Amino acid sequence: MRCVFGNPFRPVAFSPAWRTSTAVGLAEGIYADRAFDRLLILADALQDAGCGDADILGHCRGTGPHVRGCWVVDLVLGKS
Repeated sequence: MRCVFGNPFRPVAFSPAWRTSTAVGLAEGIYADRAFDRLLILADALQDAGCGDADILGHCRGTGPHVRGCWVVDLVLGKS
């Protein structure tokens, strides 16, 4: 459930500046291929784009389980 909804008690303010072409491309591939092992790379791309949010980076670097509908991937892709 946390992979899809995140932590409802700690909302995240996602900056549109973090939606770089690299981050979006990675998120699209993760979503399409269900390649959640690439979340580690997405965390690096988001950090390179200026993201310092511990919840976002921690989720991407966490062990999961991760599923399609992952809240971080959806944020990067602009899905609500």
